[in-house]
Amino acid sequence: MSNGFAKVPKPINEPIKSYAPGSPERASLKSRLAEMMAAPIEIPVLIGGREVFTGNTTNVVCPHDHGHVLATAHQAGTTEVQAAIEAAAAAWADWSEMPWDARSAVFLKAAELLAGPWRDTINAATMLNQSKTVHQAEIDSACELIDFWRYNPSYLQQIYGEQPGSAPGIWDRVEYRALEGFVFAVTPFNFTSIAGNLPTAPALMGNTVLWKPASTALLSGWYLVKLLEAAGLPPGVINWLPGRGRQVGDPVLASPSLAGVHFTGSTRVFQGMWADIGTNIARYRSYPRIVGETGGKDFVFAHASAGVDELCTALVRGAFEYQGQKCSAASRAYVPASLWPAVRAGLEERVAAIAMGSPLDFRNFMGAVIDEAAFDTHVGYIEHARSTEGFEIVCGGGYDKSVGYFVEPTVVLSADPKSKLMREEIFGPVLTIHVYADAALDATLHLCDTGSDYALTGAIFARDRGVIEHMSAALRHAAGNFYINDKPTGAVVGQQPFGGARASGTNDKAGSPLNLMRWTSQRAIKETFVSPTVVGYPHMDAE
Repeated sequence: MSNGFAKVPKPINEPIKSYAPGSPERASLKSRLAEMMAAPIEIPVLIGGREVFTGNTTNVVCPHDHGHVLATAHQAGTTEVQAAIEAAAAAWADWSEMPWDARSAVFLKAAELLAGPWRDTINAATMLNQSKTVHQAEIDSACELIDFWRYNPSYLQQIYGEQPGSAPGIWDRVEYRALEGFVFAVTPFNFTSIAGNLPTAPALMGNTVLWKPASTALLSGWYLVKLLEAAGLPPGVINWLPGRGRQVGDPVLASPSLAGVHFTGSTRVFQGMWADIGTNIARYRSYPRIVGETGGKDFVFAHASAGVDELCTALVRGAFEYQGQKCSAASRAYVPASLWPAVRAGLEERVAAIAMGSPLDFRNFMGAVIDEAAFDTHVGYIEHARSTEGFEIVCGGGYDKSVGYFVEPTVVLSADPKSKLMREEIFGPVLTIHVYADAALDATLHLCDTGSDYALTGAIFARDRGVIEHMSAALRHAAGNFYINDKPTGAVVGQQPFGGARASGTNDKAGSPLNLMRWTSQRAIKETFVSPTVVGYPHMDAE
């Protein structure tokens, strides 16, 4: 074993490629997109490094062209879950005891593979299966995931370096151990980077993982599995279990070996999992660590001193990039009456210029929403606004699912700041705005703070520094990621650790040491160099 003190390379954020016309990266990605469109693949379950073809299959399609099949995916059930639990247990002993620098090397290599030869494949899979534009795929499935795999080993080294002081004659130190059992990673469709980070962050800390991916993002997830294999991840460390939620989740949560849950998805599902864990708590070998990020009803709050052009651009980008399917997307906004006429005109102009269609056409700003269920949900909110007094559709409001699940970017004006569209998470391209009287700033700040169960992201716009400080204090607990004069999306690993509280999750900040701390268990060690040989103490020598 090496006796050197390894030092993780200083992480840097991956530069974003432009894919501008005539650029080499554009031509290369276009070629990979064409290859994937022309050659559907078969996606198995992966257990202990062994591919399993269950015969219970589902089609993987393009949301913007739902008749086009990209892959056939096999689904896991109870039998496969049990096999994966056994495979994770078999891999745990070697992986959990592997030196931390060796574990780190796997993910540092994965970062470089993704930055280089795998970049087109992961980006193309995300564009086709999740209907992301080239820019949205690049900042997510390439850059952010590369950043996770570069920064997390650095955070691991930082954590392991945190050691207690020692008194004379004593050596105190702390070991950071893997959790006993497996971690269940449940990943969403909307960010390939999150899908890659949720299983690999616990794995980096020495844990073995059962990964249940979103059924609507199986193509990019499967290629991540293959990338990790290419990076040298041993069999059984991460086991891939696509399948229906309860068919995979129920046997996982019933296992005494469950050591943790790393989740991103809906509040309802997370609360149900937490309830199941509570019901099963006496059967677990250890109390499971529960880490979850569960969505938001994210706000933009403008003061009368805000710049109109900056505000309008932030609203459009924050609300409609990736079709509003970001847990951080701007979904409600509060605009002062004095600014509203100019803001309305600015929004109408910008929304009218948005091109929507297939991500294969790089000129498009938006693609399709993820599936028919999402489409129907978004349409339901639009039609509620169309048919209910107190709402006005300012722009957008159209939709069509004949070829792809397309919903126009829609801006709705709500007279009631507590209306359905101002309170409920829509997770689609619908921005609802309430116009408030300039003199009612404090009352409206209170409405913003209390107007939703969520507390994930939020943004304020103002030029007056005193007002900025006042608004920031009033909204201190309303968002875990808070933006001043910027849109509420786009957190960068190493710069803005991501997560929120209230109904938005446990705020364990992905992209920071805090998240990795949840996947390790400390052992404090005290070593005494010269041990006592007498039972009594000096005060006992005389009365």
